[in-house]
Amino acid sequence: MTEAIRVNFGRPLPVFPLPDAVLLPHAIQPLHIFESRYRQMIDECLDGSGQIAIASFEGAGWRDDYDGHPSLRRAVCVGQIVQHEALEDGRHDILLQGICRARIVRIIEPQNGRTYRQVDLAPLEAVSSSPPPMKDIRDELRQMLTNPRLSRLRAVDTVMEWFDRDDVSTHSLLEFIGFALLKDCELKYRLLAEANPIRRAGIIKDELASIDRLVRRAQRQPYEAWPKGMAWN
Repeated sequence: MTEAIRVNFGRPLPVFPLPDAVLLPHAIQPLHIFESRYRQMIDECLDGSGQIAIASFEGAGWRDDYDGHPSLRRAVCVGQIVQHEALEDGRHDILLQGICRARIVRIIEPQNGRTYRQVDLAPLEAVSSSPPPMKDIRDELRQMLTNPRLSRLRAVDTVMEWFDRDDVSTHSLLEFIGFALLKDCELKYRLLAEANPIRRAGIIKDELASIDRLVRRAQRQPYEAWPKGMAWN
């Protein structure tokens, strides 16, 4: 794995809320930045640490207050800009890599020419502690993902490449599985907001078991009767 990137929790970070995406640690998220306030955010971020807190909106009311001060959910993922391309009219294409979980302590509204919000953060997980090895969980997940049904799901082949790598901890593997295989944003937010990796593993195993049952039922039905959106190749 790449060298660990540190976050200075003593300083505020810019916050970028997304309506239909949740970033998890280790995952890579491409983003196209076009709003003027977030173009300013990227310009200033590139002159600093290159780190952004990726948040999600609280409830549905954000649509009516998008240009104002919509409520944000407390759990965020701190992301690092790892690739950047400046486009015409000040727009940006970036790749953001998730670094760590955090929670919002305070929202700092725009002021003094800054048009985007910032947040004071606290880590959700102990910064100095190493995650448990969780070998049994790793073996159980491998067994689940190599069964004839789940092994045909999209992205499983990519995920399985990480299992045999000694430099990929089970803690990191959980993040890869959550980001690559679990598509529901609410479920991903549960993973983001859960500080305990063993409980995160439980969430993932429960969802994989649910997908397995759904695929089993779908296989018994004619193609026309499959649940909408079901595909595994």
